[in-house]
Amino acid sequence: MIRLSPVRLVDADGSQVGIVPVEEALALARTRGLDLVEVAPTARPIVCKIMDWGKYRYEMEKKARLARRKEHQIEVKEVKFRPGVADHDFHTKLSMVKRFLEQGKHVKVTIMFRRREMRRPENGYEVLERIKEELAEIIRLERDAGPLEGRDLTMVLAPGRKTA
Repeated sequence: MIRLSPVRLVDADGSQVGIVPVEEALALARTRGLDLVEVAPTARPIVCKIMDWGKYRYEMEKKARLARRKEHQIEVKEVKFRPGVADHDFHTKLSMVKRFLEQGKHVKVTIMFRRREMRRPENGYEVLERIKEELAEIIRLERDAGPLEGRDLTMVLAPGRKTA
């Protein structure tokens, strides 16, 4: 598929062969049982390398698999509260938040507002402050509550210091 001739040829071991016609480079690659691969198509003359293309692709896929295996995905759980949450409901949801944090997951705490509750957003901020006070020993605040996002107020908590 290499259209322009001549090409700068790099051998399989990485040494420079020089500038040769495409036909000669292809013949050299075939005699060694390897492929001629275009490395730098924008350079003039085009840079081509003699290599085993199948082996190269396999190595790249292997590296990608290893990278995916090592990457760590953070799971975010969401717990929703209302601004006028009752004490028992508050403590029930708070225990869910604690359990998620102990499992090492991040928790997105959302305060949902409806109708007239939108007039008093400070009630939602009070609930979030109460959550922060209750969990102060075991959390690290990842994102504090900013202004209202539509009808929701959100805060993200991460597992922090471990309790004895």
